[in-house]
Amino acid sequence: MTATEATKHGRSEERAEESAMAADIEPQPAPGATPPQTPPLIARAAAELVGTAALVAVVVGSGIQATELTQDVGLQLLANSTATVFGLGVLITLLGPVSGAHFNPVVTLAEWFTARRGGAGVSVREAAAYVPAQIVGAVGGAILADAMFGEPLVKWSTHDRSAGHLLLGEVVATAGLILLIFGLARTDRLRFAPVAVASYIGAAYWFTSSTSFANPAVTIGRAFTDTFAGIAPGSVAGFIGMQLVGAVVGLALVALIFMPGRKAAG
Repeated sequence: MTATEATKHGRSEERAEESAMAADIEPQPAPGATPPQTPPLIARAAAELVGTAALVAVVVGSGIQATELTQDVGLQLLANSTATVFGLGVLITLLGPVSGAHFNPVVTLAEWFTARRGGAGVSVREAAAYVPAQIVGAVGGAILADAMFGEPLVKWSTHDRSAGHLLLGEVVATAGLILLIFGLARTDRLRFAPVAVASYIGAAYWFTSSTSFANPAVTIGRAFTDTFAGIAPGSVAGFIGMQLVGAVVGLALVALIFMPGRKAAG
């Protein structure tokens, strides 16, 4: 190899190393942000609809199955929460690359809000497609679960959840969820979202008084089934209101805890 060829070869290696370093430091998308090659909006909305439907089918279906297998309420909740953890983890892994796997209007609205303030996230048009898809999916998932277990397809729940301590539980559950998702985004660790989010929801089933709905679409869907996982229609508005409050608290905590640090003096 001549000196000229060696010089060219060295420069090629330098360029390759620089490209690799650039790829390593490329910023990761915000929670739910679309991948570099954005799928069509109809595909993303379909992913949100199907994902939310499947999530509610898991929650409601496992609740029905649990009550048929045991009368022990503790075991029923354990079965319900375990199925939800595994189901949610799978759904986020599968559909995250398409739509971001929100399955939750408060996550979508929180991301839209951060995008307005200069961060990555969904636009108004995308949010307007995601939220109705999530609600329709949630209702469809509840009806599907009832159909699979021979329950009335639509029967309003009689499970009252309007007590004040339950509403507080929803604020805590939702704030924690938003803090987790957007905290992972701020620290470039969204690759852990399937495990982290599913694990948090599983834990929140047990440490929050409300069993952690933390999701307006899921709350609406669960009003359509008079089974273990149901919520009375009269309790829905209160839950959704507290979930929105929790989202605001969660975003405030993200801004406080993950605020940018100062550059070191040169």
